[in-house]
Amino acid sequence: MSDPTWQLIAIVLYFAAMVGIGVWSFTRTGDKGDYMLGGRGLGPVASALSAGASDMSGWLLMGLPGALYLSGLVELWIAIGLTAGAWLNWKFIAPRLRTYTEVADDAITVPSFFSNRTDDHAGLLRITAGVIILVFFTFYVSSGMVAGGRFFQASFDTSYTTGMLVVSGIVILYTLIGGFLAVSYTDVVQGLMMLAALILVPIAGVVHLGGLGDTVDAIRSVDAHALSLFGGGLTTMAFISAVAWGLGYPGQPHIITRFMALRSPRQARSARRIGVGWMALACLGAAATALVGIGVFQRESEQLTDPETVFIDLGVLLFHPFVAGLMLAAILAAIMSTISSQLIVSSSALVEDIYLGITGKELRGNIGAHLGRVAVLVIALVAGALSLNPSDTILDLVAFAWAGFGASFGPIVILALYWRRLTTLGALAGMVTGAVVSFGWGQLEGGLFDLYEIVPGFALNLLVTVVVSLLTRQPGPEVRAEFDEAVRRAEAQEETVPA
Repeated sequence: MSDPTWQLIAIVLYFAAMVGIGVWSFTRTGDKGDYMLGGRGLGPVASALSAGASDMSGWLLMGLPGALYLSGLVELWIAIGLTAGAWLNWKFIAPRLRTYTEVADDAITVPSFFSNRTDDHAGLLRITAGVIILVFFTFYVSSGMVAGGRFFQASFDTSYTTGMLVVSGIVILYTLIGGFLAVSYTDVVQGLMMLAALILVPIAGVVHLGGLGDTVDAIRSVDAHALSLFGGGLTTMAFISAVAWGLGYPGQPHIITRFMALRSPRQARSARRIGVGWMALACLGAAATALVGIGVFQRESEQLTDPETVFIDLGVLLFHPFVAGLMLAAILAAIMSTISSQLIVSSSALVEDIYLGITGKELRGNIGAHLGRVAVLVIALVAGALSLNPSDTILDLVAFAWAGFGASFGPIVILALYWRRLTTLGALAGMVTGAVVSFGWGQLEGGLFDLYEIVPGFALNLLVTVVVSLLTRQPGPEVRAEFDEAVRRAEAQEETVPA
């Protein structure tokens, strides 16, 4: 068989496994709560790996290695900021959000939690949050589809459109069938595949170059600053912008819904250790892959046409075609895990938040699950149309959506969990401010506008939310009592968890 045939066999086996998990999940999905949140039945391993896999996306195996390949370790500050942010998110947001969403009328989406938390009778907060999710996730899903198209184009010499349609079709199929459970359990498999690949590829590259010393020499011969975290003219603005990515975590719906789906708040501690450990190893593997790529392609006298394919090209060069195919499947795993997570959250926003917020009609039985499947298909079609003619890099598309969610939702999530005085109008004003500032700031360039838009968006959201909340009538006694009960339960859970 030719090399592409072996690789295609590996890819087909991977696709079959993902669809199989989708079918298995379908048999365990009945009502709307099952389809959108898995019936709050995730264990710590599934929750941690699902959150990590859905978080990292094609950015981990394509966007980040590409940036590191071009600029060296100076680009690792993004990963450092993200890892610190993920730890803080698991530590301070996960257990309390799991507790509070159950207390707040068993909310199963982030917008419904905001609405229940502030006693938003008019539904304005819920609908606004749902619309923000749809807008930014459409771009986020589009970034994944772009990554899938470029992956097939680089790996199998197909057209970009063909690759994009194949990847999107498989993701839509298992998400449509199995809902949240399919998304979560495929994420577990995908997360393990990603980590294994990011460990094996750089090790094989070091062996190929003759050892660690020869690898370092090869890298330095190309770029003397490649191995320095502060090299290459790192500016204060660039440093702040990089580590500020960590601010985005509390506001990412596709990540924090994993907290809501935990079987118990007690499991957040072990999930944190698994999830952050996975993330740290994966980011280090991505950095090592990029650096080894610099040495390998320098020695081979080859220049990559697209730096974001450094992981793909190393896998094809260093491994047997079938093993290389499994490495390629790891990239698909990164891409598909995020697309599926974003589709299910977007579907929930459309059905549970926008539809319910406008009509006020509660969906009974399996009607909500069926409408959720229709919503998945509609959102995927819109995102697919946007990705037909991509003009930005994967990292640019992800950065835009990440900042949008972090600036819109992050401060609201934190204040909802830790500040009793939060009001509906305060949350609504802050959320809109964060979204508008993030979107507008990102369109400008030069001077202060080179600062990553999540920083001004997050800060102004926080300020506006607090000020407007203090200027408006404080929440009623039921809301205050609910807050106290959620805090009491969260603190009680923390006391019973062993160190």
